[in-house]
Amino acid sequence: MMDVTRDTLMAYLDGQLDGDASAAVDTWLADNPDAAIELAQLQRQNEAINTLFGPVASEPVPPRLNPHRLALAQSRRRWQGAARAAMILGVLGIGIAAGWLLRPVTDTPALHNRLIADAVSAHTVFVAENRHAVEVAGTETDHLASWLSNRLGTGLAMPDLATAGLSFLGGRLLPAPAIPGGRAAQLMYEDSAGERVTLYITPSAGIDGPNLELVRLGSDNALYWASATITCTIVGPQSAETLQALADSVFAQLTPAATAPAYREL
Repeated sequence: MMDVTRDTLMAYLDGQLDGDASAAVDTWLADNPDAAIELAQLQRQNEAINTLFGPVASEPVPPRLNPHRLALAQSRRRWQGAARAAMILGVLGIGIAAGWLLRPVTDTPALHNRLIADAVSAHTVFVAENRHAVEVAGTETDHLASWLSNRLGTGLAMPDLATAGLSFLGGRLLPAPAIPGGRAAQLMYEDSAGERVTLYITPSAGIDGPNLELVRLGSDNALYWASATITCTIVGPQSAETLQALADSVFAQLTPAATAPAYREL
């Protein structure tokens, strides 16, 4: 098995790994949800930094920052003062950068982030199964809906996604020790090409977090949303836009009386 180090994870995050190495990291992350959460937080941080400072990077260098001009100005100063200033700035820069980068890593993961990680982990494990991909087959929809509703303590429909080209394979009950009640439901769907999508559903009581969160992790995308009664994380290899379209249908069927959440632009 590939030895996954922090350098490996950073190379994975930057898209520098080849296909086999990237697939090995995907497998490792599925077995290490805390690391998956940390990597997802770093990815969102990188996206935020690129959004804030990306336009600046493409701007021309101002004349006052011309390297030849700066060198000439520096030569007029005493080298001791320049060295002292550089040392102070370097220490401050390292401290600020280290504090910013370590801040999300050292924080306790938010509960909704743990649910996303659990959803991705369960998806990775069960979509690879053939005979045992689900616990109760999709042909027993009424029984499955009644059973999972009772276990989760909330009314739970089995969304019909046939118009999106997805057939319902069935579902299962999963442990969710991090949340009140300790139970989650997983529903699985499959398209004509054999690609599978899963819904990971829990009651929303006691769970704080955003109404909607999108995470890109390896070869899969995860779209989390929460209503007043349930949370649902949709996981699959489909594009984020495709998952958002599925979420509209899923949300309407799981919570027909609620208003669909507004999506962030990707």
